Amino acid sequence: MSLLADLPRLHAEGRTAGITSVCSAHPVVIEAALRLGVETDSPVLIEATCNQVNQDGGYTGMTPADFRAFVERIADATAFPREHLILGGDHLGPNPWKDLPPADAMAKARAMVDAYARAGFEKIHLDTSMGCAGEPVALPDAVTAERAADLAAVAEASAPVPPVYVIGTEVPVPGGATHAIDHLEVTSPDAARETVAVHARAFAARGLDAAFARAIAAVVQPGVEFGNDDVIIYRPEAARALSATLGQLPGFVFEAHSTDYQPTEALAALVRDGFAILKVGPGLTFALREALYGLDYIAAALDGQPPALAAAMEAVMVANPANWQKYLHGTPDDLRRERHFGYADRIRYYWPDPAAQAALAALEARLAGRRIPETLVSQYLAALYPDVASGQLEPTPHALQIAAVQRVLRQYRAATHPGKA
Repeated sequence: MSLLADLPRLHAEGRTAGITSVCSAHPVVIEAALRLGVETDSPVLIEATCNQVNQDGGYTGMTPADFRAFVERIADATAFPREHLILGGDHLGPNPWKDLPPADAMAKARAMVDAYARAGFEKIHLDTSMGCAGEPVALPDAVTAERAADLAAVAEASAPVPPVYVIGTEVPVPGGATHAIDHLEVTSPDAARETVAVHARAFAARGLDAAFARAIAAVVQPGVEFGNDDVIIYRPEAARALSATLGQLPGFVFEAHSTDYQPTEALAALVRDGFAILKVGPGLTFALREALYGLDYIAAALDGQPPALAAAMEAVMVANPANWQKYLHGTPDDLRRERHFGYADRIRYYWPDPAAQAALAALEARLAGRRIPETLVSQYLAALYPDVASGQLEPTPHALQIAAVQRVLRQYRAATHPGKA
């Protein structure tokens, strides 16, 4: 928590410092992040979204208390110190219930924030920007801020330890973009200043000045995003005016969403420019899916039977299209390719499915007790081959999965902790 609270000061002092926000509920991703935290003796920030985890269970079936227990079990199994674990709640607001009338949706949002706060989530992103039934899609800033302050009052009353807050949103709603991305408008300096000012007034009107003093970041659009087939890379010159605005916002840094698939130098530039909280999720499960599909082909090379995992996952996704249908577009061939290989990584929603778990168990059984030759790692998991060939990485199925996720996380580590391994 001290690292989060210190980020604005460190940036104001001209020091490059940031933190990676791991936005995933996949146990292998979480294990990889925590193992890297042990290796580097660093805190780890793991966040859950309003759709993923809430008082009704979300799409993971977990409440905030369940999610904390889930992550802590993995922490204990990896010898990661619980005191170095930071849990965050992302996009906390009425989004999961925005089809309800505003009063009903906000009542559900208050119950959710209460559950997150009681479970000891230390970082709370308040996002009340979306309209509910009968309202425009985007709400006026004053209404958004008033509703955020309403939710902050709930968190203040329920949290065992006062949390830090992130305010604002200029990113796609939880779940990701629903269309191709060809250009982005960087948040204007005036909009960033107004977001902070209107929230300060709304918090003050509720007597929440002490809570607002713990607001450390605003979510803005620095010009990064990804669609199914494309990634928009950060251009520092386009965000120069926005970055300079932090000089007029003491106590704040910016939080950057959708930083997945950015090259290391772009991530480093984001942190240098004050976008100190870098959120990543689909990019991690994308790397994990690559490893799993590579292992499936390795199994085929070892036992002479055809690969089976992709076909099993295709059947699972086609049988239940709700998590990809409105996000993917094109011909049947386009849809099939994007279900498996799109940057949006819609397949991540399907790994907990019983049929998917059965397919993974079958893959594990095919590889059980077999030595994976370096040559097959080179062929099907080439990015991991150098570490295997040098003896730094044991070519077991689980170790290869962890290493695939950590390859991505190490890019974020390099960006947020320059000069450190």
